[in-house]
Amino acid sequence: MAVPEPLTDAEIADRLAALPGWTRDGDVITRTFSHTYHETLHLAMYVGAKAREVGHHPDIHITWQRVRFDITTHDAGDRLTRADFDLAEHIDNIAHGHGAAPI
Repeated sequence: MAVPEPLTDAEIADRLAALPGWTRDGDVITRTFSHTYHETLHLAMYVGAKAREVGHHPDIHITWQRVRFDITTHDAGDRLTRADFDLAEHIDNIAHGHGAAPI
């Protein structure tokens, strides 16, 4: 399997501009959503199922009424790739469908 190609800083900036609410922290993009505790668990499970389907997995951090997703491409040396932004878009769609509020 080919190693994904890391994006340039300019490409990352363009992709972030198309995904309001996501922020960059080094070579990770991140976003937090709020909902009831049990709904954050459900949201994490649905995102996990989608991640399995597309073969790309976020780090998921669940706390009281919040769930944060951190995404980077480990196979590309923990750098940002197109796959990270594709997964972020899936997460946004899933969160919206579950009524999660972006923070």
